[in-house]
Amino acid sequence: MARAGLDWSLEDLAQAAGVHRNTISSFERGIYEGEPNSLAKIRKALEKAGIEFTDGEALGVRLKAKRR
Repeated sequence: MARAGLDWSLEDLAQAAGVHRNTISSFERGIYEGEPNSLAKIRKALEKAGIEFTDGEALGVRLKAKRR
C-alpha cells in the first residue's frame, strides 16, 4: 500500500532503500519475512518520501499532509 500510494515501482523503492527489488517483491507477496535490516531500510525510505505508518485500531499507512 505504501509503495502504491507513492506511485513507486519496485525499482523506485529498491533504489531509495538500497535493497534488491526481489527482496521487496518477495516481502510484498508474503513469501519472505525479510531481514530486520532490510525492512528498516525500506521503512526509512518510505517515511522519507512522506509515508506515515499507523498503528491505531487498524494497521496501515497514509501519506502525510504536505506542508505549505
